[in-house]
Amino acid sequence: MIKKFIRRILGVKSKADSPNKPVQLGPKEHGIDPQLLSPNAVRVTQTLQEAGFKAFVVGGAVRDLLLGVKPKDFDVATNATPEQVKRLFRRAFIIGRRFQIVHVMFGQEIIEVTTFRGASSEGALKDEHGRVLRDNTFGEQHEDAIRRDFTINAMYYDPASQTVLDYHNGIPDIRNRTLRIIGVPEARYREDPVRLLRVVRFAAKLNFNIDPATREPIQVMAPLINNVPAARVFDEMLKLLMSGHALACLQQLRKEGLHHGLLPLLDVVLEQPLGEKFVRLALAGTDQRVQEGKPVSPGFLFAALLWHQVLEKWHAYQAAGEYPIPALHLAADDVLNTQTEKLALQRKIASDMRDIWAMQPRFERRVGKSPYKMLEHLRLRAGYDFLLLRCASGEISEEIGQWWTEFIDADGPGREALLARKPKIDGEAQPAKKRRRRSRSKHKDAAAGGDVA
Repeated sequence: MIKKFIRRILGVKSKADSPNKPVQLGPKEHGIDPQLLSPNAVRVTQTLQEAGFKAFVVGGAVRDLLLGVKPKDFDVATNATPEQVKRLFRRAFIIGRRFQIVHVMFGQEIIEVTTFRGASSEGALKDEHGRVLRDNTFGEQHEDAIRRDFTINAMYYDPASQTVLDYHNGIPDIRNRTLRIIGVPEARYREDPVRLLRVVRFAAKLNFNIDPATREPIQVMAPLINNVPAARVFDEMLKLLMSGHALACLQQLRKEGLHHGLLPLLDVVLEQPLGEKFVRLALAGTDQRVQEGKPVSPGFLFAALLWHQVLEKWHAYQAAGEYPIPALHLAADDVLNTQTEKLALQRKIASDMRDIWAMQPRFERRVGKSPYKMLEHLRLRAGYDFLLLRCASGEISEEIGQWWTEFIDADGPGREALLARKPKIDGEAQPAKKRRRRSRSKHKDAAAGGDVA
């Protein structure tokens, strides 16, 4: 009895225990604070249970609760089918093609409800590389636990009884700060290569060590990410970059050899002094905002990450004879077209990026009515913050950022005084130069590094 009690406290299963039966921990053993739970998540589990179904808070929410952190999102797992779940809630929508789930809406909060999945995916539709394309096989709770990716994400919490069910020794791994994949790593990565990125994100975000068996196949299987739809890669990269630990995630990506091809800047920019400083400052600022609970703009983030690619092409187009503003637009087109293919950038995000980039040369025109027109720009704050990043990284003079800080904060007479005493900047308000017309195709050759006659 004493040994059994100790195993229960530590979350360790004996060899005699059935793999279908989880270790159960009560409130005193797991220490979860019920105040950290979303009332809407509790309402969903309660509604399902009252209708005769099993229902548990599951996955990352349980992991965070065990770590004493308030989860940002709450997922619920149940033995009810998507159609049965949908009938129980007024605002519920079935989504998903690979595996159907239900989104239950409570104002701005979404509770994601999934039906227990079956253990085997052998009969599921797969591509030639083994990636599962569609799998709507439902099953028992212990089978659902096997299908989850990591041991720390395979625990179930019942708010009604305040009980945690642990099928795969997730509690000991949390206490040992170890990230371990469930099952054979090679097979699990092949089923869904996005798990390669999830390993990095969780290890960096939680400051966990990756289990050696989980880490060993990562570099060899990294090319499988190329077979994943661009939209899924973008979603995972966005989660990684907006996790509040973006710098740590990028360092972990490079450490595990996963950075090649995801964002070309990770291959080149982080090896250049100016580019590395700029990216690090941008990500550090993003991390700080996330940790302070402030909103973060994906458009601003990706504009910063891709800026030095734009800058390189911008200079190339100008060297080919193009005027600065058209050259910048051409450079932005080139970079966004390439990245849209790789990361499926959403139209709104790409539009925000263009606005932020297009504002940069306008900040250097501090004459006449131009500064006043900039104050009316809808994206002024984002463009201004981007300008300050450029100043802080050493790309341009800090005097420009300081001038705009004073101009934005000043009143009418103060702004006129700033315009009157502004020092002249080289290349600013210069008369237009005549140039020989060149074809657009030659401009593109120049931007790509080709010779222009």
